Amino acid sequence: MKEKEIQISDYNYPLPDERIAKFPLPVRDQSKLLIYQQGNISESKFYHLAEFLPKGALMVFNNTKVIQARLHFRKETGALIEVFLLEPAEPADYEQMFQTNKKCSWLCLVGNLKKWKEGTLCRTITVKQHTLTIKATRKGEHGTSQWVDFEWDNTDVNFADILDVAGELPIPPYLNRETQESDKTTYQTVYSKIKGSVAAPTAGLHFTPEVLADLDRHGVECEELTLHVGAGTFRPVKSQHIGEHDMHTEYIAVRKHTLERLVEHNANAIAVGTTSVRTLESLYYIGLKLECNPELTKEQLHVCQWEPYEEENGAGTDSKLPAKKALENIIAWLDSHHLTTLHSSTQIIIAPGYEYKIVKMLITNFHQPQSTLLLLVSAFVKGDWKRIYDYALSHDFRFLSYGDSSLLIP
Repeated sequence: MKEKEIQISDYNYPLPDERIAKFPLPVRDQSKLLIYQQGNISESKFYHLAEFLPKGALMVFNNTKVIQARLHFRKETGALIEVFLLEPAEPADYEQMFQTNKKCSWLCLVGNLKKWKEGTLCRTITVKQHTLTIKATRKGEHGTSQWVDFEWDNTDVNFADILDVAGELPIPPYLNRETQESDKTTYQTVYSKIKGSVAAPTAGLHFTPEVLADLDRHGVECEELTLHVGAGTFRPVKSQHIGEHDMHTEYIAVRKHTLERLVEHNANAIAVGTTSVRTLESLYYIGLKLECNPELTKEQLHVCQWEPYEEENGAGTDSKLPAKKALENIIAWLDSHHLTTLHSSTQIIIAPGYEYKIVKMLITNFHQPQSTLLLLVSAFVKGDWKRIYDYALSHDFRFLSYGDSSLLIP
């Protein structure tokens, strides 16, 4: 498989620290917008976005909400332990997790792990005028994570309430600064709704109510889906070839109504951010599985990392199944199971050589060197990423999560 032989060093570029935006602009939609259209590069401001989009197009947003996923405990010895929530373990459902009112378990990263070999950590907090003690007990390794049980002594308080008071918003590590109170607002999209991410879908940070209203005036239709962004999005590719890099799993939810809207638009979409891309393109491979076997279980719908590139079972990039039919297969599966929302997961890696099925235009920020997100962009612009990034670097664009944006139209 030639994609596995791609060398990550070919996707490097110089990124001086001063080009990384440490804070967002005071007004979100004042950010710069690079327009890449059939090889031509120009620039504008983000608030002009609607002017570059075709009337009647369907734009798809990721409505996930960043949780305050960092919890700090201090041992009696004085050692500070950070527990970073990655994904719910028990209950595994995000919505149920945040409503738990006595105990729950998460898969976590633990900072200063060597100082927490055993025992229970305790912290007293005040939530909704209730003083309570939250306890954390480490149950051992679970893959590359730690399984941590949480308990608290007040059933009037749920876990979402606890995080709102005791948790800290996890801003990206490359910002090299502490989380500030302003990040609670600026590191959320204005349309965020569904709690679960530990990182923001940052392409959406540029949207304001005014930009959304302007899209509506220009006849651009909007739909939402959910992908809960995991900490793995920041994990660098440390292997020489990407075939040795393990993609993290992320959880997705797509309403039947959204699938129907995509079908109405002949399975063509403008994706806001790489997380929307990963969800939309994963839908194709879920629908492709169902074409071969409509009786699959929910667990069998998971999209594996290299699935799009494997030719067995007709699941290779040369598959001729129309994207619209793939989406119709998912709708039929939901109907047969009396469901109104698809809940699944994906590990898809989108790298040069990948053939996009659903996403026709992409709104995205400027990504880290040697990252899987840069591979995704390169695949979208047929390898022309370097010219785009050279332009951005030489025209004073701001980079990474709080930086400027681009509209890519291959």
